[in-house]
Amino acid sequence: MSSSAADRAIGSNNDLGLSQEVANFVVGAAISDLPAIVIENGKKSILDGLGLALSGSVAQSGEYVRTHLADIGHPEGAATVIGSALMMPPRFAAFANGVGIHADDYDDTQLAVARDRVYGLLTHPTAPALPAALALGEAHKSTGAEVMLAYHLGVEVECKIAEAINPRHYQTGFHATATCGTFAAASAAGRLMGLNNEQMARALSIAGSQSAGLRENFGTMTKPFHAGRSSESGVVAAQFASYGWTATDKILEAPRGFFSAAGGGYDATAIHGKFGAPWTFETPGVSIKPHPSGSLTHPGMTEMMRLIHEHDIKAEDVVSVRVGTNSNMPNALIHHRPTNELQAKFSMEFCMAILLIERRAGLPEFLDETVLRPDVKAMIEKVDFCIDDRAEAAGYHLMTTYIDIKLKDGSTISGMADFGKGSPANPMSYQEVSGKFLENAEFARWDMGKAGTVVDMVADFENLKSIEALMSLLRTA
Repeated sequence: MSSSAADRAIGSNNDLGLSQEVANFVVGAAISDLPAIVIENGKKSILDGLGLALSGSVAQSGEYVRTHLADIGHPEGAATVIGSALMMPPRFAAFANGVGIHADDYDDTQLAVARDRVYGLLTHPTAPALPAALALGEAHKSTGAEVMLAYHLGVEVECKIAEAINPRHYQTGFHATATCGTFAAASAAGRLMGLNNEQMARALSIAGSQSAGLRENFGTMTKPFHAGRSSESGVVAAQFASYGWTATDKILEAPRGFFSAAGGGYDATAIHGKFGAPWTFETPGVSIKPHPSGSLTHPGMTEMMRLIHEHDIKAEDVVSVRVGTNSNMPNALIHHRPTNELQAKFSMEFCMAILLIERRAGLPEFLDETVLRPDVKAMIEKVDFCIDDRAEAAGYHLMTTYIDIKLKDGSTISGMADFGKGSPANPMSYQEVSGKFLENAEFARWDMGKAGTVVDMVADFENLKSIEALMSLLRTA
């Protein structure tokens, strides 16, 4: 057996105890273990997530979620459904807020390390982890430091599992935010519930049996449904483990466990001893999106914006646009002629077209009426989204994108980018994320005075005596 095959072997002696290693890490970590850079980067993603839950609450999916909660009968609870007056049991608040954060595909993304990682990213870390941490933290009257640590533990577990599983997991159709995110939510919830090592291992196992989500649903409401369900499932897993519910203690590494069933194997060297060493928020980092579209569009969008402003490109002067990427990227950006706003989020052609026409691409641009405008549809026809051998050779850990814009005067303007604005290579500051948060709050027609207070409170998140005051600012009453 080759060394690579040995690393990916399932159930070998070297891999026994991985699930317990994860449980021990989640139970044993302390807030003092978080480096300052991890705390600061985490605050940006927390603030980003809260803003997205607000804007997601006014999406049509938010209306349907509240209809679902009404069908449940509005059981009284202690956790906030952001953007509403509802207080629900933690599992249902986690579901609603997970859907909200991911509703516009505007939430943060993990960057991957290995060259065979698909698309250079694998999962959205905050959408499953933060709602579970907020729901249990609010219900248990936890401090900001306790919730922050639980959130970081969830993100760490989610991202390290996503990094380790064979890339086949994502390539053949699983949505890692849904599958790996369930473990994130279980870790965050279990930590705030005070589970011991044995209980935490069982919580992870219960989470593994609920892990699900298929990428064929990209471009529909079911994609954010994945994030909500993974967060809810993690909360349920931790709750059942606390009751004494039985489950295996080796759900990740067993021959019939998660890595084998969902991916056909995993890279043991990518996960053993890697939890908090380094923390994902430090290396390789997490990207915050400047546009509400699939992450794979962002390097191209960042470069297109640079070219537009540098050369003062006018939409009426464009003859054609060639966008070249590696062969995996079209496997996710599947909507070449989008007919609605959700499909447009996974359309490289739309994203290039709207920037050329409007010179911006925020939530107002990703609306059905914009997607169906004649001028937008005509510009989409000018965009050729294709495979470029140079991008293919760069590796799938990068999102290398080449752009060539042919103009009516016969000239061609070209550019290239591996990553977009908001990535660790070109990060957003807390002030820039605050600007995005306030735009999302305004889009949700939220009280901007309350929104400004949220910005200030998240900046001091680890020192909050309780998160209850923060969460009250995110309810209508």
